[in-house]
Amino acid sequence: MRIIVFRSAAKPVEPWQPAPDRVVRAGAAGGTQNVYESPDGRVFAGIWHATRGAWRVVYDEMEYCHVTKGRARLTSSAGEVIEVQAGDGFVIPNGFEGVWDVLEDMEKHYVIVLPSQA
Repeated sequence: MRIIVFRSAAKPVEPWQPAPDRVVRAGAAGGTQNVYESPDGRVFAGIWHATRGAWRVVYDEMEYCHVTKGRARLTSSAGEVIEVQAGDGFVIPNGFEGVWDVLEDMEKHYVIVLPSQA
């Protein structure tokens, strides 16, 4: 069994930015380094980073995040607001809709679990 260590991310960074129709505040761009994908393609782990900006999100998956640098605000479509910063860990449940707002350039480690296709 392989243990996944985020600091050993040797894979290249895949550029990332929100889709233009989801942008709330321009400027966000960054990248993703996936360090793990399960054999069934339902679980991913890696490192994500982004510059300041805000965009609308809809989560079909569940995601655990651990912020290693920076700060962000997540606002649900119901108006609930949470701010996260370096050192914070949190879970975004599947079904979450709202806005990701990167307040300070940030980096996070993530584990994503996609829903089963049953």
